Amino acid sequence: MQIKKYLRSNLAIAIILPLFITACNSDAPVLERPEKVYYDTAQRRMKANNFFSAIESLEAIEARYPFGRYAEQAQAELIYAYYMNGEDEASHEAAEKFIRLNPRHPNIDYAYFMRGIASYTRDKGMFARIFKSDLSNRDISGAKQAFGELSEFLTRFPKSQYAPYASQRLIYLRSLIAKNELVAAEYYLKREAYVAALRRAKYVIENIPNSSETMRALKIIRECYQALGYFQLMDDIESVIEANGGSITETNEVSSWNFFSRKAPRPNQN
Repeated sequence: MQIKKYLRSNLAIAIILPLFITACNSDAPVLERPEKVYYDTAQRRMKANNFFSAIESLEAIEARYPFGRYAEQAQAELIYAYYMNGEDEASHEAAEKFIRLNPRHPNIDYAYFMRGIASYTRDKGMFARIFKSDLSNRDISGAKQAFGELSEFLTRFPKSQYAPYASQRLIYLRSLIAKNELVAAEYYLKREAYVAALRRAKYVIENIPNSSETMRALKIIRECYQALGYFQLMDDIESVIEANGGSITETNEVSSWNFFSRKAPRPNQN
């Protein structure tokens, strides 16, 4: 993200410096581009998937016309443009800024939604994206933050046009978080740290119920109880497994998340 900002800054200097020198050598006034010209230019660039240049136009609106007609819309468009340009941290910051400055704006639901989406992608490394490595045994602090933010979005805006998309992301995040906890549980189980393994598996049952990992968590709990000599509790868990074996799936949720194709809706134009 810093590299992209550096390149944009240098590009802006390269464009502005000759104009500045010309202005110094001439008595002719430098004409300011109208706000709408910046906005229309940004729209054309985004339609052409030239998000790097679109960001320049949108940032120019923010800087030159902070109280103009297109200022708030440009802030919403920046959330999208940053995200599509791979600048997840900037997208998240832009969403936070929009929420803070425009709490009653028609696009406020979009800002809450994209804040959660950006949280998930911003912590994922390039190798995880390229090689599609298993994320269940990696640091998933970003996924947990995204889960909280998307949950807040659905609580605030259950009828938003973005709600179905957020619900799909939550299904995937639930599975990812549960898998991560159970990877740790199995690690402790192999080292006969049964109390630690039990704590991790119980976390999944209590905090992520009805996920694709529920049966796996129950089996770890059963094994821990057996190892600890809690045979009555082991029998109770065995009864739960037998009673729900047909209704608790062990298959993974299908993730429609695609690291190679950044797809996100654009904010409504107001």
